[in-house]
Amino acid sequence: MSVDLRHRARYYSALVATLRELEGKFKIDGVSRRAEPMREHTSFRIGGPADLYLAPRSVEEVARITETCAGESLPCFLLGGGTNILVSDKGIRGVVVDLGRVAGCDVEGTLVSARCGTPISEVAALARDHGLSGLEFAYSLPGSVGGAVWMNARCYDRQMSDILESVEFLDRRGAVRLEKIDAKEWSYKISPFQSGGRVILGAGMRLEHGDAQTISAAMEAHKADRVKKGHFLHPCAGSVFKNNWDFGAPTGKIIDSLGLKGKRIGGAQIAPFHGNIIINLDRATAADVLSLILVMEEEVQKKLGLRLEREVLLVGEW
Repeated sequence: MSVDLRHRARYYSALVATLRELEGKFKIDGVSRRAEPMREHTSFRIGGPADLYLAPRSVEEVARITETCAGESLPCFLLGGGTNILVSDKGIRGVVVDLGRVAGCDVEGTLVSARCGTPISEVAALARDHGLSGLEFAYSLPGSVGGAVWMNARCYDRQMSDILESVEFLDRRGAVRLEKIDAKEWSYKISPFQSGGRVILGAGMRLEHGDAQTISAAMEAHKADRVKKGHFLHPCAGSVFKNNWDFGAPTGKIIDSLGLKGKRIGGAQIAPFHGNIIINLDRATAADVLSLILVMEEEVQKKLGLRLEREVLLVGEW
């Protein structure tokens, strides 16, 4: 065994021992499991085990978990809806905090407030039911409010920062804070929460009064468009790469132009219906998907001289 492998084995043994000692101290009312397969919690349906999987039910529990992890120097990964990520076949070391049960939504006038774990599509539906316009673009999007804020989710020429008024979060010291957003800090699929170690707890979205039938029609049109494009045919994580309009075309069309649609490695395939989507066709591994990502990047770079920027995040031990 090499020195590096021995070091990793000692580290992992110490990490597991620490997690066992601390498991009872987290004191959550939600779920607590060891060696939880992450394939059960990602839209790709791919991913090895999390050392310790916690699904808290409240902001207080989230704060206690993240504070304990910081104090013990434990790796801590915050899981939203499980979209836009590719979890390693080796899994995730340390603690995974699934925020899906920290959910709830409220409407006051034109302000819609939602907890981080609330599915963003459900928030859009609630807004529709109250005759509020602005979230139509998010209907039928997978993922949670927290993930949509973190990524500044965008589609149909709209993005979260267009309607965000405030974000509630835990700061590095574990204090709950509510801040108005500064639109200058947000850009295409970029938010200020992608750095700084803050934990998104909820968001306030300022919408506008609108005609319920018009709102509903737009939402159903977006859903039908996603169905037509095959977004729900197979497990996937949506777009693999961001669009760069300096390239002159969407990334999917760029990849299409190289004849890569349908290419398969193991159980993963570049979708026959969309060049910027990789699907889990038949029990794909994370390694299969990553191999396809690398092929796409290399072919676009070699043949067109363009460098693609990944939207799907690699998570876990690679």
